[in-house]
Amino acid sequence: MTEERYTVISADCHAGADLLDYRPYLESRHHDAFDAWAATYVNPYEDLLADTADRNWNSDRRLRELEQDGIVAEVVFPNTIPPFFPSASLMAPAPTREEFEQRWAGLRAHNRWLADFCAAAPGRRAGAFQILLNDVDAAVKEIHWAADAGLNGGLLLPGTPPGSGLAELYSSTYDPIWAACAERGMPVNHHAGSASPPLGDEPAARAVFMVETTWFSHRALWHLVFGGAFRRHPELRLVLTEQGSGWIPGVLDMLDYYHGRLVAAASKAETAEAKFGAGLADSMGKGPSEVWRDNCFVGASFMRPHEARMRDRIGLDKIMWGSDYPHDEGTHPFSREGLRIAYAGLPKDEIAAMVGGNAARVYGFDLERLGEIAARVGPTVQELDEPLKETPAGATSPVFAPGGSVRVW
Repeated sequence: MTEERYTVISADCHAGADLLDYRPYLESRHHDAFDAWAATYVNPYEDLLADTADRNWNSDRRLRELEQDGIVAEVVFPNTIPPFFPSASLMAPAPTREEFEQRWAGLRAHNRWLADFCAAAPGRRAGAFQILLNDVDAAVKEIHWAADAGLNGGLLLPGTPPGSGLAELYSSTYDPIWAACAERGMPVNHHAGSASPPLGDEPAARAVFMVETTWFSHRALWHLVFGGAFRRHPELRLVLTEQGSGWIPGVLDMLDYYHGRLVAAASKAETAEAKFGAGLADSMGKGPSEVWRDNCFVGASFMRPHEARMRDRIGLDKIMWGSDYPHDEGTHPFSREGLRIAYAGLPKDEIAAMVGGNAARVYGFDLERLGEIAARVGPTVQELDEPLKETPAGATSPVFAPGGSVRVW
């Protein structure tokens, strides 16, 4: 008798080209400048200099290691250094006017490399393409190119941290971006780390970054909700990835509270709060919890046990598990154990939704086709039903660390 297995799709993995391998994807007019830049660039990331760095671009190795980890498909976020960037693009500040042309060329090169990388494993990779918010028209053109190129992972939305010089995400300036994504059925992803302001490199600064980084990423939710993006573009979908998920019920309660309070105050001209709610009801449409229900999802990377217990409040159909491969904080090569610690004892249909079904729906994976691979490599239902009693030696993911429930965002 064949054992029943789960089809596991990681909704949070990272990849990118080796630095010089981006050159063929750059427009030729940038080649001389790229050669000069690459000759002096020193990569600041140890993991991108190690023997394991090729996990980011070695397609065969990646497929093999993910299958060994029980994973059959992945949503691919960026990881390596694109041309002309000082750091990984997720963390890089918005470019200045002088930097924009080269940075934009670098991101477009990454997007074109990514399209080829995803095509090397048909149906198993959904690549998240990158844009810059400095030029909305250029971003819209890239959205349509990416849709035509099959980058089903959707758009990776940069942050607008304080001091960026960019319009806030609630601004109607970005309406053409939301419209294009809605039209082409492309989810808008907002990944942790991409919205934090620069804090420096002192020990305190690094600690403050760790405390605050997910909060800054959460801001995209209330900016787009209060900004009315979902009223104007009801087909728009927002995915918040690698930001935890236990914060969502409490934050939705808070946003509903402010929404109700401000809308009510707007009708009472004599109150001090009236001006804060003026026009809000008409501009934003549905309340925050309704928007979450209809338009939003969470890439709940290495989901923790206390978060799984909140799945009904978060929305069982909203949760997409991720391994964060190949990062140290990811669950590889102990993803089966990470799934067990979060989901052991839960109904199998609920587990199936969180580990693959929801991601298939959001990113367009073919579950039937992936199920054929999962029948060979996926974790068994019996395996994930067994509670994890001992942390694997060498495991570095926060899912195995005690105390994660103290996080408030």
